[in-house]
Amino acid sequence: MTEFFDVLESRPQAQREAALMAGLPAQVGHAQKSAPAFAALLAGVDAAAITSRATLARLPVTRKHDLAALQKAGLPGDAFGGFSTLLRGPKMPRMFASPGPIYEPEGSSKDYWRAGRAMYAAGFRAGDLAHNAFSYHMTPGAFIMESGLHAVGCTVFPAGVGQTEQQLQAIAELRPDGYTGTPSFLRILLEKAAEAGSDISSIRKGLVGGEAFPPSLRDWFSERGMAIYQCYATADLGLIAYETSAREGMVLDEHVIVEIVRPGTGDPVPDGEVGEVVVTTLNPGYPLIRFGTGDLSAILEGPCPTGRTNTRIKGWMGRADQTTKIRGMFVHPGQVADITRRFPEVLKARLVVSGEMASDSMTLLVEASAMPQDLELRISEAIRDVTKLRGDVELKAPGSLPNDGKVIEDARSYK
Repeated sequence: MTEFFDVLESRPQAQREAALMAGLPAQVGHAQKSAPAFAALLAGVDAAAITSRATLARLPVTRKHDLAALQKAGLPGDAFGGFSTLLRGPKMPRMFASPGPIYEPEGSSKDYWRAGRAMYAAGFRAGDLAHNAFSYHMTPGAFIMESGLHAVGCTVFPAGVGQTEQQLQAIAELRPDGYTGTPSFLRILLEKAAEAGSDISSIRKGLVGGEAFPPSLRDWFSERGMAIYQCYATADLGLIAYETSAREGMVLDEHVIVEIVRPGTGDPVPDGEVGEVVVTTLNPGYPLIRFGTGDLSAILEGPCPTGRTNTRIKGWMGRADQTTKIRGMFVHPGQVADITRRFPEVLKARLVVSGEMASDSMTLLVEASAMPQDLELRISEAIRDVTKLRGDVELKAPGSLPNDGKVIEDARSYK
């Protein structure tokens, strides 16, 4: 599949970047003016000056736990914690609750979450019938997929989750062309169909999300005649990235600005280094500026072989929130960042917690560009100052620590 959803996917990268940066000042100003939470978070910021990734990186990161806390503080009046600019009524046809709970608004624009692009890349076309097995209860996952399917002209069977026997009957009788839902439930459907002798062979394509989709499971579907792709989307941000037929990472959506930052900070890392995915969306109804997803990924070098020119990421690589309890005290990635910022020689650090619970120890592994004689001592003093715990220090050569996004590694024995 080398066709594109629209001309935006194949435009020059410089043109795309210019368009995104041109929209940034207005979005920041809109958030300050219309979203009370951002009026407070971005107080004193000159929106007109936010015209580049460098200036964007100076703004604070808002993470999911911040959003949950502000939403809780705003109840029962403002369920969205001052982040949404939408008003209940025609411009907000639905609102949802994700685990937490975190409440999310849905705007009235066509394909509000921009999932159509991912559907098209997965092979869905006008006239297809799609079996949508995401939950239609409280959470927005099913509606994200459904809006994307409608954007490419598909008809949707709203199957939801559970009732496996009835779903198999519907698939056998309606003969849908594709599936949307979690990969694990699709596997359940296939295994149950084999046991029951149900014919669900009409499904030849699919778009999955909501959980990990390892290559082994992708290949398992392929062996059964199904081309299944994955997308990366959240209820807050909509589509962030999507897989293509090249199967080489995931291409970013055209309407988000994605940064990869060092966990626990807002500092962008070099391309290729694993860090937390931070997203700024140009959605005026829910103008999230530097929203930390808590997910780890990394930028892939070069464009997609399909001809799509946008930046690619490696996909989901774990969680960035590595907060760990050590000797009764919580230690989080932000504290590791606070320690390393004190020393210009430090390039990268990783806190390793070892031993057994209640008898554990921690060692800060430090990549350093220079190693003055007293560096270990000064870093160990900073560890105690920041975390209130004692820790050892081991100096390492640049490039020796793993590129996996881990700032805190819990290597303790839990026997």
